[in-house]
Amino acid sequence: MSPTDARDPQVRTRLLDAAERLFYARGVQSVGVDDVVAAARVATKTLYAQFGSKDGLVEAYLRRRDQRWMDWLRTRVAAAEPGSPRVLAVFDALREWFSEPGFSGCAFVNVAGELVTHTTARAVAREHKRALRALLAQLAADTGAADAGVLADRLMLLVEGAIVTAHVEGDADAALRGRSAAAALLQVHAAAA
Repeated sequence: MSPTDARDPQVRTRLLDAAERLFYARGVQSVGVDDVVAAARVATKTLYAQFGSKDGLVEAYLRRRDQRWMDWLRTRVAAAEPGSPRVLAVFDALREWFSEPGFSGCAFVNVAGELVTHTTARAVAREHKRALRALLAQLAADTGAADAGVLADRLMLLVEGAIVTAHVEGDADAALRGRSAAAALLQVHAAAA
C-alpha cells in the first residue's frame, strides 16, 4: 500500500465497512486489527495511518454508525404524518431493523457493555443515546403533549426495551409491543394536555 493509498477516502471507507461488519457481528474485543485489515484488503500500516490505533478505529466506527443510524431513523420518521404517527413510525422503523438478517442489537449498548473502561467509546455511546432522546423529545413536542419531556423519557425506555428484547430474544415483534405501549402513552399524554 502506497502512502497515497493510506490517505485515500475509499481505503478509509473499506476499513470502516470491514470494522462495522466485524465489530457488530462479533464484538470489538474479539476482532483484532489483523481481522479488519484482512477484510478490508489493506496493510496494517494503512489502518494505523488512517485511525492511529484500534481505539481510533472503534471511535470512527461508532461515530459513523451513529450518523448513519440516526439519518436512517429520521428519514423513516419524516415519511409519516406529523404528530403521533411520527412517534409510532419510530417503532415501525425498529421492526424493520429488527427483521434484518444479522441484527445484533444496539451497537452502542454492545460496545458500552463490552468496553466498560473505554471512556471514548462510552462517551460516543452516550452521545448517540442523547441524540436519540432529543429526536424523541422533538417528536413528543410535535404531538402537543403537555409534558413532552416526560413523554420522551417514557418513549426512550420503550425504544431501548424493544431493542434489547429483540436482540436477546430474537423477537422482531418486540417493536410491535413497544408501538402498542407508545400508542397508549400518547393517549394518556393527549388527555392530560
